[in-house]
Amino acid sequence: MAQEGQKTRVLIADQQPIFRQGIRIALEEKADIHICGEASTGKELLSALNILYPDVVLLDISLSTGDGSDLARAVKQQLPSTAVILLSPEPNDEELFQAIKSRVAAYLKRDVSADELVTTIRRAAAGEHPINDTLVSQPKVAQQVLQQFQDLTWGKGVESFVSPLTPRETEILNYIAQGYLNKQIAERLNISEQTIKNHVTSILRKLDANARTQAVITALKRGLISLS
Repeated sequence: MAQEGQKTRVLIADQQPIFRQGIRIALEEKADIHICGEASTGKELLSALNILYPDVVLLDISLSTGDGSDLARAVKQQLPSTAVILLSPEPNDEELFQAIKSRVAAYLKRDVSADELVTTIRRAAAGEHPINDTLVSQPKVAQQVLQQFQDLTWGKGVESFVSPLTPRETEILNYIAQGYLNKQIAERLNISEQTIKNHVTSILRKLDANARTQAVITALKRGLISLS
C-alpha cells in the first residue's frame, strides 16, 4: 500500500509492448503515480516483484498459464501488501470468481478507460477493493463465492468468535458491500472519515478479516448483511 504523500508504484505486466506503452503514456502524466517497471511474461513479473516492490500490479489475465488467476495468487503470496488489478479482454463470472479467490483488488475489462483505470489504481493503492463493486452487481457469483468459502479458511470458526456488530458498523458494512469508499460513507453519514476508518478497523477485527472483501463475504455468510 502506498504511503500518504508518496507516489504509487505501478508495475505493468502484459504481453503486448504497444499496450504497455499506452498504459505508461496514460499514467505517466499523473503526479501521484510512478511506473516502476514492466514485465512481458509471468517469470519476469515474479522476478521483478522483490526488486521493484510495486504498490499495484496491472496484470493481463492472458499472462497466466493456469486458470487466469494463478499469477495473481503468486503475486499475493510473494508480496501480500501489493494490490493486483486484473485486466481481462472478456470479463466473465468464472474469471470474477477466480479473481475473488485470488484476493485481487480489482477486475476490469482490458479496454478500460484511462480515467477509470487511474481511479481504480488510486483506490487499490489506498487499500480499497473495487472488486466489491463488481461482486455486488453479480448475485450469481456472490452466491458461488459464499458456497465456495463455506468450508474454507474464511468461514472456519467464524460462528464461535464473531462479536456482534453495532448498528452503526452494520450500516457501514452495507455501504462497503455496495462499493462505497470511506470518504463517501463519511459524507452520507455526516461523520468524519477518520471515524469511518475506526469503524472499519473494528469491523475487520470482529469478523477476523484482513480485507474489506473478506469482511463482506463473511458478513454475507453470517447473514449480517444482504446484497438486496
